[in-house]
Amino acid sequence: MTVQQAPRSSAAAQSWLAVHRDRLLQQMLALMRIPSVSTDPACAGAVAEAAAFLRDHVTRIGLQGARLIEEGGNPAVYAEWLGAPGAPTILVYGHYDVQPPDPLDLWRSPPFEPTIRDGRVYCRGASDDKGPLWTALAAIEAVLATEGRLPVNVRLLLEGEEEVGSRSLATILQRHAALLRADVLISADGSRWRPDLVSVNTNSRGLCALEFTVETANEDLHSGRYGGAVANAATVLCQMVASLHDADRRVAVAGFFEGLRPPGPQDRAAIAAIDFDEAGFLGEIGALPGAVERGVNMLEAMWLRPTLEINGITSGYSGPGTKTVLPHTASAKITCRLGIGQDPQVVAAAVERHLQAQCPPYARLTVRRGAGGARAYALPDDHPALLAVERMMLALHGERPLHVGVGGTLPISSLIKEHLGMETVMVSYAISDSGVHAPNEFFRLSSFDEGMAAWTLLLPELAAAYAGEGGA
Repeated sequence: MTVQQAPRSSAAAQSWLAVHRDRLLQQMLALMRIPSVSTDPACAGAVAEAAAFLRDHVTRIGLQGARLIEEGGNPAVYAEWLGAPGAPTILVYGHYDVQPPDPLDLWRSPPFEPTIRDGRVYCRGASDDKGPLWTALAAIEAVLATEGRLPVNVRLLLEGEEEVGSRSLATILQRHAALLRADVLISADGSRWRPDLVSVNTNSRGLCALEFTVETANEDLHSGRYGGAVANAATVLCQMVASLHDADRRVAVAGFFEGLRPPGPQDRAAIAAIDFDEAGFLGEIGALPGAVERGVNMLEAMWLRPTLEINGITSGYSGPGTKTVLPHTASAKITCRLGIGQDPQVVAAAVERHLQAQCPPYARLTVRRGAGGARAYALPDDHPALLAVERMMLALHGERPLHVGVGGTLPISSLIKEHLGMETVMVSYAISDSGVHAPNEFFRLSSFDEGMAAWTLLLPELAAAYAGEGGA
């Protein structure tokens, strides 16, 4: 890592980071140790513990007004430093909640005991998003410690429900709009495309979720006495699932693509700029080629194209050996990643109508839609904060970043655009290959160091980007 033409204040902050690196690393590991799984009610105490940990930490490093914001869900952590009159105000965002660690037997080390191996920290939530958000906090601490002030005004919002669709985030943004207003949101969530590529995220896909159940009798039945006379719920569900895609692997749901904006010239140029090795990409994860929708570029399929995925199926007997049972009920969980222009409620309604049409008369169907959903998001290429990030990366890495998409969903981006009119720039030094949401998730120690350096360089670049425009 080389830093070219770093401002004096940034150089001082980076020297401070080098001195305090071990302490900052141990504090990050302490945060990772907290099993803040937002989807599991049994982890509610750990979620509250993580929120309190962050509230107390940001107070210690010099931010003011630290508090927990609760609007019917897990608390969000808020704090501020507003001592730069006339300078821009940035809203720094991250999330402290994590995905469940299951399946536990596939972890090489306990999922909530951060373990360092080969220059990586292995832990659930390491890259998504505790490591990246910690680099932002460390940089803020470093600049305050060395300069006594920041070059920009900072508001901080650390969410506790991102992994469950940010269920109360819209309410938080509506009820606390004055508290959260800023010139731009800088998100510590997101990821770089690969370790050897300097990149910045400029778009992310949206999301909606459904779960459906088919029922064919009042209870599981003997497959000899009733087989052939009564429908097998697992078979019915599998037939319905199979109807969701056609032979070209395209989603076969009427109305599913409504509103979808096709890729534009800038999108295609960004995809073409990536030296993408499809065979190598698939080989790293042991996947076989041929699954991409016919006629669609693989990067377009991952960054811009909507998907409909079956995330889990439950039915019948799954224990050892054989049980000659005829399942009376079967359930499947569905999530759809959405492209620019799609409405999550419209997509969910289209999928529900399709399931209703495909359900045979000898089965009963129940569909449950997930709360809310999120739209896809795209950042304008000429946004001043994005240009500031590009200058920061040029100084840090010696080259300008390529623009890459995020196949996942960051609900904050579309929600804050809708409610506060703010754009989002993603600054995360996690890498897309970090096993996010999977066993053995990790965060590179090089990402820890580069992320802290990046944020110290970014703060003065943001101040320069808005010079003369006034702050929020």
